Amino acid sequence: MTDIPGRIDIEEYNYYLPEERIAQHPAKERDGSRLLIYDGKISSDIFHNIDRYIPAGSLLVFNDTRVIRARILFRKDTGATIEVFCLEPLNPYDYESAFGSKGPVEWKCIVGNLKKWKNEMIATVFEYDGIQYELTAQKLNPEGEAWRIKFAWKPGDISLGQAMEAVGHIPLPPYVKREDEDEDYIRYQTVYAKIKGSVAAPTAGLHFTDQVLEKLNKKGIRSGFITLHVGAGTFKPVKNSNISKHEMHCEHFFINYKDLEMLLHFRGKMIAVGTTSVRTLESLYWLGVKLIRNRGEQPSAFYVDQWEPYQGHSDIPVNESFEALLVYMRNRNIAFIHGSTTLMIVPGYVFRAIDGMITNFHQPKSTLLLLVSAWVDNDWKNIYDFAADNNFRFLSYGDSSLLLKPKRRLE
Repeated sequence: MTDIPGRIDIEEYNYYLPEERIAQHPAKERDGSRLLIYDGKISSDIFHNIDRYIPAGSLLVFNDTRVIRARILFRKDTGATIEVFCLEPLNPYDYESAFGSKGPVEWKCIVGNLKKWKNEMIATVFEYDGIQYELTAQKLNPEGEAWRIKFAWKPGDISLGQAMEAVGHIPLPPYVKREDEDEDYIRYQTVYAKIKGSVAAPTAGLHFTDQVLEKLNKKGIRSGFITLHVGAGTFKPVKNSNISKHEMHCEHFFINYKDLEMLLHFRGKMIAVGTTSVRTLESLYWLGVKLIRNRGEQPSAFYVDQWEPYQGHSDIPVNESFEALLVYMRNRNIAFIHGSTTLMIVPGYVFRAIDGMITNFHQPKSTLLLLVSAWVDNDWKNIYDFAADNNFRFLSYGDSSLLLKPKRRLE
């Protein structure tokens, strides 16, 4: 491994963020949020006008994940409230089967007020379509810092997905200091959200409206979709001053054959909507590289390790990498790739797949700020100073930025 990560001191990616600058509610209108434009210089506008700044003929890559109502509250007879935060399915393992199940399921969960929950089964009652149901939860065993929880419900004529929609709460970020409200069920979700699985929103997409998408389409700007289910680890701060000691969270991503084929044949500027789309596109590149280096042999899993790209140089062009993935899919009649990634993008990383990104303003000393810094080099301070000096709103419900640079992709 190179020593690039070890040379980076996380304290250099700290900045002052007053509480009042952290948006606690979304802007009145989705596309009424403010937009910072960076293309070597810095300017600002309203997000509704973003079509003016994206080059004609570009491709926007969206993350179509859908936020689930992942927080489930159980009240014990003693009055204690136990919060079970569903992270990802364990049995069944795949999301579609888990949400569609009408029988018991097991999930990896974070448990709030754990000391008040011994080994007994806990339950809560909810109503769905006019019928009363009971949902039970049972602790099975630890899963790292989380727990394996078994859920069951009766009557068993509805799916887990339907049960969660009825009983669950929207998992707002920890820095939003309030309980979820009616507006969050709509606004903490993109207008193009489709595939259920995230426990945090891909917030760069929250600003898009059907009207903005239509304006982009009329300008000849195309849309592509990937799916990365955002995990709670996205909020995990970097606590070690040496970032090589930070353990990056794992997230699952999916792409179907048609969308991957679009990425392969597209020759304009590719702009990722959100850091989740950035991580997915760059992870796809490295999966293709591994197939090429292993001469197409079937991998045990489609997985990209945290520091894998830093272990050696690759000059394999993006189109060759994506072509290797498509050939692999064709030869095995696979409709989509399901991968996972712990890729950590930090200053020094060489981007292969993107020519720009749309993203919100991130927490100090966060992995997301490191990713932004890797893209704009040392200009992140100028960008964030401009945002602070001009009263931009920060974090998930805050304002947006469009970060463009000269073309860097390997052709």
